[in-house]
Amino acid sequence: MALSKVDFNSINVTPAASKAIKFNSSNNGLETGDVGGSLVLISEQTASSSSTISFTSGIDSTYKEYVFKFINIHPSASGDGNKLQFNFSADSGSNYNVTKTTTAIRVHHYEDDSETGLGYHTGGDLAQSTNFQVITEGLNNDNDHGASGTMILFDPSSTTFVKHFITETSSIRPGNINYRYMTAGYGNTTSAIDAVQFKISSGNMDSGTIKMYGVT
Repeated sequence: MALSKVDFNSINVTPAASKAIKFNSSNNGLETGDVGGSLVLISEQTASSSSTISFTSGIDSTYKEYVFKFINIHPSASGDGNKLQFNFSADSGSNYNVTKTTTAIRVHHYEDDSETGLGYHTGGDLAQSTNFQVITEGLNNDNDHGASGTMILFDPSSTTFVKHFITETSSIRPGNINYRYMTAGYGNTTSAIDAVQFKISSGNMDSGTIKMYGVT
């Protein structure tokens, strides 16, 4: 008999932390459990005058989707040319040189409200290049400057398909200009991606944290 009405006042199920009430696999009752989309912390690294931050383990077939979160990434060098960037490795971190094609869009707003803008950033994209991909605008080493954001890497262990990714960051650059920087693209390889490296285009990262999650 099809279930046509549920009296939620009569349900006596107490979900545990991070769990939800859902139908069971037979669709004839309720249970608690994961409903998908949960983030599982795999690794966390904090910069301290670091030239690079590399994730060389934990990227495998366990998850189809990996999320990297950047929290208050701060450069050591002054100026406005210090950009957070990344590259992939298909040989456990021996080389970070996967060929990529990407797009880049940036939005900006001056702190004094004197100017806003939105546009494609030709200088931030790649076309079949092994270079590192920029994912922020230029950062300064003032205390109120830095960057935070997210990168999502899809199905890195596939040996059939190329490796798609998207990034989005918020940063403040010299002149007190807030930037939202977005990229999307793919690593043009059918080899499994098993390592990711982040670095600043000039100088080191003197502070900040990058966390890597798997998505259930």
